[in-house]
Amino acid sequence: MKKLFQDPYIIIGLIIAHVLLFFSFHDKTIFWYIFSGSLLVLIAYATFKGEVDDEVSFIQYILLGALSGFLLYFVFLLGIRAIEILHLPFDKSIKNLYKWYAPSLFWQYLALVLVAAPGEELFWRGFIQKRLLNYFKPSFSILFGAILYASAHIYSGSFLLVLAAFISGFVWGYLYFLKKSMPLVIVSHIIFDLMIFIILPFK
Repeated sequence: MKKLFQDPYIIIGLIIAHVLLFFSFHDKTIFWYIFSGSLLVLIAYATFKGEVDDEVSFIQYILLGALSGFLLYFVFLLGIRAIEILHLPFDKSIKNLYKWYAPSLFWQYLALVLVAAPGEELFWRGFIQKRLLNYFKPSFSILFGAILYASAHIYSGSFLLVLAAFISGFVWGYLYFLKKSMPLVIVSHIIFDLMIFIILPFK
């Protein structure tokens, strides 16, 4: 752990990410403007400080990415159904998340697919998790990477969003470690986002 804190690139990257996401979530009316710009900054930082892995074929990363994105969506769907069956007090929280952060304009949907999903994967998996592997065993790096990814969502004020970020971050982190393919996890992330925001939203 001591060596990790001696790595200025990962520390600076995490500080930048937290500052940018703090301002992104600070004003819900301009969330998509600030969030999109923030992800562009994180993409630039991640790609400047590291290489992008792509060790599977085009067909593999499209098929595995799509399949994993669908499966992750259905895991979340089961969780939502469990919340409803158990009458847990999260129904209003889910509606608020859609109201505050779901894309509603055409350019926001474009930003979701072209900026948000690729940007989060390039930074959190392609840079943060990959760099953590220099200091920790794979299992801990994936877990710690998911925790760091979730921690950047605390500024949303939503426990559910933090939990969702942790679960999805762990899944995408494991996929990235297993297949060493950034396109695969980006496709998975895009499919998941399309499902929850456009095709079959939870609200």
